[in-house]
Amino acid sequence: MASPAFANYPKPVEGPDTKYAAPPAKNPVLRGYSLVAASALVSRSGVLQRFFWNNAGFGSVKNLSVLDGVPHTFDPCVTPLGETGPVLDFEPALLAAKHVDPKTRYYSINDYHQLYKSGKATPLDVVNALLPLTKPGVGTKTGYGDAWADNHGNDELVFEAAQASTERWAAGKPLGVLDGVPIGVKDDVNVKGYVNHNGMKYNADSPFFKRQEKSAWCVQMLQDAGAVVLGKNRMHELGSDTCGLNVAQGSPTNHLNNEYYPGGSSSGPASAVCAGIVPISVATDAGGSIRIPASFNGLYGLKTSHHRTGYMGSTMCITGPIAANVADLTIAYRLMSQPNPDDGIQGVFGRSNPPQPSAKRTMGVYRDWLNAADPEVLEHCNNALDYFVKERGYEIVDISLPHLADAQLSHGMICITEMAEAARRRTNNPADWLSLVGSVNQLVMTVGQQTPASDFLKFNTMRTVLMRHFAFLFQKYPGLLIMSPTTPLNGWPKHPGDAALGMNDANTTFRNMMYIFLANMTGTPSVSVPIGYAPPKQGKGKVPVGLMATGEWGSEEQLLAFAGEAEEYLHEVYDEGRRRPDAWLDVMALVGGEHGSEKGNGNGKRQ
Repeated sequence: MASPAFANYPKPVEGPDTKYAAPPAKNPVLRGYSLVAASALVSRSGVLQRFFWNNAGFGSVKNLSVLDGVPHTFDPCVTPLGETGPVLDFEPALLAAKHVDPKTRYYSINDYHQLYKSGKATPLDVVNALLPLTKPGVGTKTGYGDAWADNHGNDELVFEAAQASTERWAAGKPLGVLDGVPIGVKDDVNVKGYVNHNGMKYNADSPFFKRQEKSAWCVQMLQDAGAVVLGKNRMHELGSDTCGLNVAQGSPTNHLNNEYYPGGSSSGPASAVCAGIVPISVATDAGGSIRIPASFNGLYGLKTSHHRTGYMGSTMCITGPIAANVADLTIAYRLMSQPNPDDGIQGVFGRSNPPQPSAKRTMGVYRDWLNAADPEVLEHCNNALDYFVKERGYEIVDISLPHLADAQLSHGMICITEMAEAARRRTNNPADWLSLVGSVNQLVMTVGQQTPASDFLKFNTMRTVLMRHFAFLFQKYPGLLIMSPTTPLNGWPKHPGDAALGMNDANTTFRNMMYIFLANMTGTPSVSVPIGYAPPKQGKGKVPVGLMATGEWGSEEQLLAFAGEAEEYLHEVYDEGRRRPDAWLDVMALVGGEHGSEKGNGNGKRQ
């Protein structure tokens, strides 16, 4: 029976108890000139495209008997009903100073608020100090610029927003805690006056690269609260992979260990937040693109319920925040998720509310799935789970999840098919649709276009099976959080030479996504939190490890409450405590404010 608190709640049906097996790892690893040559051949040959499609195992899904007689689900939007607004108040705990050890502290939204309130600096001072760091030249020299896309002369938009905020502060009428705070926005999310590159090389002849006439709803809500968009953050080209390597624009830096990729596809948002340039960034997630870079950079990332922050025209992708701390993640989410009265889908979502103190606290763990992570990742996650049981009152129940390998293949091919369709009209001549992207995506999209309609239907039938099984679990264990690592990988090390011509390693990509894809397939919300750091395989600096919780549709506030508990664990319980990169920018010192900061040196870095 569907829950009366939802529209479109799936029929709770337990799926079969299948033994976990990873997707087949039979894809060739291509890099350098072999990648360029293979891409040129495959993109011109339907025979080769079909070979790679079948070799990856996509054709096996439609033959599963579990899909027989099950309807297709093409959009996983399950709508929580109830009061739609206004935004929840920002309780005092969100604005209280905590975790203020000067060696590990990240500045928060409230730190900027207090800075402006004190009169020691203005939003204009902050923009004057930070904007050069987002550009070639100063940005390249300092190592911060590679997180930011070309803004095509939009500095005046940044200064206009900062000037308006400065004037409000001078008049004693700030809009709220976010007024004047610098933020980033991923380069596939609309911001009025800005160009979306979607990770691609700019081409002035393409109608795709036009200035946007209005901001996406979630961005506009932040701007209406006074946030100053410092610029657009780079991303993996088309968002098609999870490492963050970008040949066309340059790859953002993982400041905790620059010999590792920053994760993707929201690589620029995570890099900028990790470096301290901005406290939050708006990002997107169709296959872990918020949560994986949040994990790789030791940050907090929230994948919302499908359509919660706005309709994106995708059956997988959502917008959500990446933040340096949980308070800012919560503030950003609450503002971004305000109901849009002109959106018949997002505008009817009932507000997510924090769980009651008496609510049962249950974590579900699929042991075979959990144990497939790298040993360093598994050790950190098990330690954190033990803490939640012993110190936070959670009960752990064993669960199973059906047909995960086949479900992940379904997710991957739905994503690629939607990506290829979105790309077809980006050039004046549709026949040239591949000309805007590099070798990797020429290969990936043409292979994806080989998907037969019968297989695509069954991929979406698999979505129904998963959603029904999730509904079964949530009905059996009210308030359940499904727990896993964010990614099984102990980071993704860079490979020499890949920055020049790129690489395609679908086996590692699929492994990197083995936990996160479920929330995208089912439309459920999910949060990634840092819970420790593991020794690196190369370079200097330990590699962050992320733990992920996935909740019932509409449970964002429950996930944020859990994230707050995980933040306490990292800062107060984990032996090493939180880590901050040596390249972290002390913005308060840079602009001459002394609020809660160490004195910085000439370039604003801590001494």
